[in-house]
Amino acid sequence: MTDLGSAPAKFRAIDVIRHKRDGLELNHDEIEGLVHAYTVGDVPDYQVSAWLMAVVLRGMTRGETAALTEAMLHSGEVLDLSSMPQKKVDKHSTGGVGDKTSLVLAPLVAAAGIAVPMISGRGLGHTGGTLDKLEAIPGFNVNLPVAEFRRVLETCGCAMVGQTPEIAPADRKLYALRDVTGTVESPYLICASIMSKKLAEGIDALLLDVKTGSGAFMKKEKDAAFLAELMVETGERMGKQVVALITDMDQPLGKMIGNALEVMEVVEILRGHGPEDLRELCLHLAGWMLQLGGVSNTVAEGTQLSTQLISSGKALEKFKQMIELQGGDSGVIDDASRLSQAKSRADVFSPTAGFVASMQCEQIGTACVILGGGRERKEDSVDPAVGIVLHKKVGDPVSAQEPLATIHYNSPPRAQEAARLISRSIQVGDAVPAKRPLIHRVIQKSGDQR
Repeated sequence: MTDLGSAPAKFRAIDVIRHKRDGLELNHDEIEGLVHAYTVGDVPDYQVSAWLMAVVLRGMTRGETAALTEAMLHSGEVLDLSSMPQKKVDKHSTGGVGDKTSLVLAPLVAAAGIAVPMISGRGLGHTGGTLDKLEAIPGFNVNLPVAEFRRVLETCGCAMVGQTPEIAPADRKLYALRDVTGTVESPYLICASIMSKKLAEGIDALLLDVKTGSGAFMKKEKDAAFLAELMVETGERMGKQVVALITDMDQPLGKMIGNALEVMEVVEILRGHGPEDLRELCLHLAGWMLQLGGVSNTVAEGTQLSTQLISSGKALEKFKQMIELQGGDSGVIDDASRLSQAKSRADVFSPTAGFVASMQCEQIGTACVILGGGRERKEDSVDPAVGIVLHKKVGDPVSAQEPLATIHYNSPPRAQEAARLISRSIQVGDAVPAKRPLIHRVIQKSGDQR
């Protein structure tokens, strides 16, 4: 006689969908079962789409979010970097316009003796992507297999690549599905997507740069803070040290927007020059990463050390070494003309005198996409040469008919459309506006804020 009671229960996706639809808390096995079944192809897209929409409408508990992150993390390879004696620390930004901090931070923090294994993404919508910026450097290979990624990391202390097929394959499938089912915006799904990829890097600690403002995905600070708290707690549940900074994205970061242009600005920062806001944020973020990596006792001490690493040229030399190891032309550091150059330039002028009162940051990012510097769809190609150089930032004085920005373009019709959008996006007023802080708040230890 067969013992029916000993047979394991068969996983049924419909039960998980119904439980979430009805607002019930899913247990670890239900979440792990769904993620595994979908990753190996045992559950169809339409069922997972229904579950994703139920998550958007019903939300998730902190326990469910951690379970989803863990299931996605272990759907593929988790790097074991324990053979490297130094601490492993990474940084993730939720994205914005002109945000090229990752290209500064990876070599800068590596120059301090911390390993920075950075798996990055491409731009989509109005935000730029780290991989697209790196690929503006001729020959730079972001598609390294895991073994080569490890070799570069062990050689120079930093490596910057895209998500490989071995890393969090569940996230690759789920993100593609979310993108076409209107389920991208859920903070719980965003958290699991980000944290599963980052924790798969084999890191000890993670610094999160969560943007808020008109150019951020999270335009309201309370939404940015909620996502930050969720990611910090999820990381802690996974045994990692995580700190989140809520930073300003109400205007573009730095003055250059567009892939080759942003590489030029990164080199400026690593030479000790560049725009004040970008330089200040990079140094502060580096200070946190050095403190998390145990190189400095305080953030202030880490920031001071980071300044010295830039002044000495060690950070720039580390950037050059990483470029060479990943197949890129390191000659771009001393000769910017080796980067792609747009055929034409055109200025956008201020109609009146006064002060720059505000910028619609998302629209300026969209103008760069219109030029060809970003993607509206994943399959779109990117023109690395095009972009925008801002001559004025919020609060700066401006004269009538003074250039507000210069457009670098290869298509006159696209340039005309971008110019109209930029002109509408930059408001000039009579008074100096109140200055927004670059760093709004710090969130650590499960919501401890200051």
